[in-house]
Amino acid sequence: MVSVNFDFYRVGLRAIRNCRALASLRLDEITSERAAEFAAYRQSKGLQVSTVNSSLRVLRRMLRLAVEWGELQSVPTIKRLPGERHRERVVSYDEEVRYLGAGSELLASIATVLIDTGMRPEECYRLRWESITWTNGRNGTLLVTHGKTAAARRVLPMTPRVRAILENRWERGARPLEGWIWTAPTLSGHVEPSSLKKQHKKALRLAGVRPFVLYSLRHTFLTRLGESGCDAWTLARIAGHSSIAISSRYVHPSEDAVLLAMSRLGGHKTGHSVRIRGSRHCVEVTAISVK
Repeated sequence: MVSVNFDFYRVGLRAIRNCRALASLRLDEITSERAAEFAAYRQSKGLQVSTVNSSLRVLRRMLRLAVEWGELQSVPTIKRLPGERHRERVVSYDEEVRYLGAGSELLASIATVLIDTGMRPEECYRLRWESITWTNGRNGTLLVTHGKTAAARRVLPMTPRVRAILENRWERGARPLEGWIWTAPTLSGHVEPSSLKKQHKKALRLAGVRPFVLYSLRHTFLTRLGESGCDAWTLARIAGHSSIAISSRYVHPSEDAVLLAMSRLGGHKTGHSVRIRGSRHCVEVTAISVK
């Protein structure tokens, strides 16, 4: 099975090779200044900031591997360009309805799965029928088998509309026992980011929705999950995060949630009260067990 990051690194390495000023350098000759020149060169080609930053991430990863393999002493500071349209855009419920209604059947189906499960787009594109279980839980489950880290492997429950989409696709496909769910005429045999690019842009235009990338649907799901009161540990398991610190960004307990947590502690029969005895010169504080 090909790694989910293969296309990302392939595109980035191609960009590095196509820049002769950078590709002709030895590893130890690649400095922060050279990286900045590479970014300026990419920008001069009319590329978006996010595209340029993607190639800078690949360059930085390449240099870090060189350090790990003992080919380089240290990694130079590689700064990304400002002004990138981040993936952390939260899509409102109204925008979601308009976008799904304007999208093609394939796009709307995939987008619905993304916004109802929080999967990374690459994880969704690589879903297989072998990973679907119709009898688990209330509406069945799906197994994410590949991802950026070991934590990416996880079982996710299907919502009613995700089950309806997948079950309808399964029935129309003569109930396959194996194979890609989102088949496409690509080298991999399944949908790739490029497969939906034009459809996504068209849906945004028709819906009159402020631009976002498909990854934003994952961020939207996790934001909604955090706002629902989900704790960071559960959110990390659902999201497939490798670090609880990442999940914590989505969890912001409300005042009501804090009060509820404290009220639960109030149910215990043990605690402490304070007896204060004092005079003009000193105060004695004694903790008393309460039963």
